Amino acid sequence: GDTIPVNKLDMLNFNMREPLGVIGMITPWNSPLMLLTGTLAPCLAIGNTVVIKPSEHATASTLALAELIMEAGFPAGVVNVVTGTGTSADDALTRHPDIAQIVFTGSTATGRRIATNAAANLVSCQMELGGKSPPVVFADVDFDHAVNGVVSGIFAAAGQSCVAGSRCFVEASIYDRFVDALVERARRVRVGHPLNDDADMGPLALSAQLAKVESYVASGVHQ
Repeated sequence: GDTIPVNKLDMLNFNMREPLGVIGMITPWNSPLMLLTGTLAPCLAIGNTVVIKPSEHATASTLALAELIMEAGFPAGVVNVVTGTGTSADDALTRHPDIAQIVFTGSTATGRRIATNAAANLVSCQMELGGKSPPVVFADVDFDHAVNGVVSGIFAAAGQSCVAGSRCFVEASIYDRFVDALVERARRVRVGHPLNDDADMGPLALSAQLAKVESYVASGVHQ
C-alpha cells in the first residue's frame, strides 16, 4: 500500500490491500478452463477463497482441475466446485450473503439477473458478457491475411465465443473486393467432426444453441 501524508505528527495514514473473502465464480461452457483459470489464479494469489459453479454443459474439466488443486496441496475449502443447473445454482450462489464478489462469464440476459442478485447484498460483479466484436480492415492491409483473419475470427469454435468477430468494418475502397473474397473463403470452410484433421469447423455445442443460431439466420434473412 501507500503511506499518505497527514498534517498531524502523531498520526500515520496508510492503505493496505487485503482479500475480499469468498469469491463466487460462474463459468460458461465455451472455453471453460481458460476462462476459469484466468480469474482463479489472481483471486487465489491475493488470498481469497472461491466457489466455482461451472456450466451444467461443461463440468468435467472444472471437476478435473479441482482434483489437481487438491493433489497440489491447497488447503480444503480454498477452492470449491458446486455443480447444478443454470438458474437454480446461479441464484443460490449469487444471492448468498457470504459471497464478497461475483465473477461471471456468459450471456447479457443472465448477467442482468446476477447483477440484480448481487445488488441485494451490495457486492460487486466482474462480468464478461456477449458482444459484437468487429475486426477493422483498412485498404493498406495484407489482403489475404486479413481475409483469413476475419474468417477464423468468426468461424473458430463455430462462432461460439464472446469475442467472435461477428461483424466487420472495411474501408470503402476495398469493400467490394474484400466481401467477394470473404464469401469465397467462407464457402470453402469444411464442416465435420472436430477431431478430424480435414475439418475446419465442428458442430454447435447444444441443440438449444442450434435453435438460437437458426433463429438469428431467419431474422437476418427477414430483415
